[in-house]
Amino acid sequence: MKIGAVFPTCEIGNDPLAIRDFAQTAEQLGYSHLVTYDHVLGAEHANREPALTGPYVETDPFHEPFVLYAYLAALTKTLELATGVIILPQRQAALVAKQAAELQVLSEGRFRLGVGTGWNWVEYDALGVPYAKRGARMEEQVELMRALWQGGTPSFEGEFHRFERAGILPVPEAGVPVWFGGFSPAAIKRCARIGDGFLFGAYTSPMQKLCEMLWAEVAAAGRSREDVGVEAIIHYSEGPDQWRSAAESWKALGATYFSMRAMDTGVHLTGEKPAGFTTPQQHIDALADFIEVVRDV
Repeated sequence: MKIGAVFPTCEIGNDPLAIRDFAQTAEQLGYSHLVTYDHVLGAEHANREPALTGPYVETDPFHEPFVLYAYLAALTKTLELATGVIILPQRQAALVAKQAAELQVLSEGRFRLGVGTGWNWVEYDALGVPYAKRGARMEEQVELMRALWQGGTPSFEGEFHRFERAGILPVPEAGVPVWFGGFSPAAIKRCARIGDGFLFGAYTSPMQKLCEMLWAEVAAAGRSREDVGVEAIIHYSEGPDQWRSAAESWKALGATYFSMRAMDTGVHLTGEKPAGFTTPQQHIDALADFIEVVRDV
């Protein structure tokens, strides 16, 4: 099982050297990959209709994933760079295909595109994309992007997108893996049909039940488990005994990736205990603690 770390995008700060040190330390310690989250805009939650219930507000900073990973691709050699997740429906599909292809080329095949539908309708409005039908829009986007990654000048006609005899260059030799993330049966079924993997944002029993559902849906879709990766995430505050126990449980469940998150932003909604880190160096130091416990799982 591959061991990764969630990039603490809301808490790492703006020092490029601290960002470099986090990624390079992870690579030197033997981590296989990083996962980073995505929000273009933060929104005040008060007095919204419908209510905003997600974990992030207007004061939570997010480094832009494609730009961040272009920077880190030049500073690392083996570390896989995964998004967990890009809110795909609020972005232009052809542009994301172009950005993902470029990052895959420049990183020499180390990019994994995790996508999801998100929850922040204010962000959708600001980016000029309807919040409704975002799941259907995302499925069409994945089909469109894969057509572009195959090269040439394909044509595409869908409900939400259209282009005629157009393509992108450069294209990555092996395309770009597309993983899905989320917490709903709809997201699970979507991944089972068309995904390369699923990112579970926690390690808890409800997430394990969703993983069992994923395997049932994969079989129903006529696919093999080997075709679909699985990643689970545990918070640093759970402690060494739980890190290892959870890693072993998820490996038995068929997970291929297991990652640690020390970022506390949002724990007030998830019920997790905060780690309480206040400096980038604390996040960097936590990397050694975690991998020593789970390295051989």
